[in-house]
Amino acid sequence: MANESKFETKKHILGSGKLRIQKYDGTLPASWDSFFASEDNIFGAVKGGAELEYSVDVFEDQSDLGEVKIKEITAENVVLRSGLMTLNGETFKVLCETADVSIDDTTGRVTIKIGGLSKKKDERYIVTFEHYSKKIRIIIIGHNTSGFTLSFKQDAATVVDVEFAAEAMDNTGTLIIIEDLRYEKSADTPAAVSANADSSTRKGSLL
Repeated sequence: MANESKFETKKHILGSGKLRIQKYDGTLPASWDSFFASEDNIFGAVKGGAELEYSVDVFEDQSDLGEVKIKEITAENVVLRSGLMTLNGETFKVLCETADVSIDDTTGRVTIKIGGLSKKKDERYIVTFEHYSKKIRIIIIGHNTSGFTLSFKQDAATVVDVEFAAEAMDNTGTLIIIEDLRYEKSADTPAAVSANADSSTRKGSLL
């Protein structure tokens, strides 16, 4: 039997998913499964999918005669882009660091005030995208760096484009976590059943 490639040659990824967001308080969630199972952190309805971009800054130089050449990565850049076709005051508080939102309890009117660097909050967020299959997860920490544009068109929904620039989430400089659950073994697979049986046997032998 011929050896199979260590790279994926059959499974493909197609389609969009959901954006989730949560204010970052300096610690990551204890369980990503619980984070992605929650419904109260969904940022809005996605329009136009999502795009994760990783790029590097490279320093290049060489000696006059070309005998010595230098090419070194000096910086890594990560941006997660998407579009939202649903929004409210809380959306603007995430998208704009100078946004103030007030609600009139009597009328229910929401007033959003934007602008004024003295109001800048310098908040960071855990920003994630989960493919609709629930098999691919993208996780970063950052904040919106592109401002926003509101376009009201006769023949299209208003979509707000968001662009979150990632920052390091640990002391090793990790910028992105990608969880690929397509190969995850369920509890009833032979390997998992065997592992559970072995575990039970070992536990029983300690009694």
